[in-house]
Amino acid sequence: MSDSETSDASTTSELRGFEDALPIALLRARETVMARFRPMLAANGVTEQQWRVLRAIEENQNVDATKLSEWCCLLMPSLSRILRSMENDGLITRERAASDARRQTVELTPTGQALFEKIAPQSEVIYTEIEQALDKGRVSRMVGELQTMISLLK
Repeated sequence: MSDSETSDASTTSELRGFEDALPIALLRARETVMARFRPMLAANGVTEQQWRVLRAIEENQNVDATKLSEWCCLLMPSLSRILRSMENDGLITRERAASDARRQTVELTPTGQALFEKIAPQSEVIYTEIEQALDKGRVSRMVGELQTMISLLK
């Protein structure tokens, strides 16, 4: 065996198991949680991404699109397509900032606000079911730990 083959073999054997990989565990946890929300979102004609956008805008009216992209974990090209669709559906409005034509702000229309108000209670029912299954304190601690991880790894 050559030195490079020995190095490759030792690196591979030291690699943590697939089941123990943090990215895989996070993806599986996300998929498990989202499986509870998807039927409700589909019944309301909203995609996961659109719901994230609705929630973020509802909490931060007149938000900058770049900030919205960060909050919603969406790449700008994807967010642009989503916003175009939501604007066509009458859920949001977009405006160019007077001070910087490259900057765009987004806000909910009355139709978008009404949709948010329709879905939010349904979403809270699902959150409550998750908290009952896992314990409310545990969910809160998990969210806190994930927020800490994000802060420390940035």
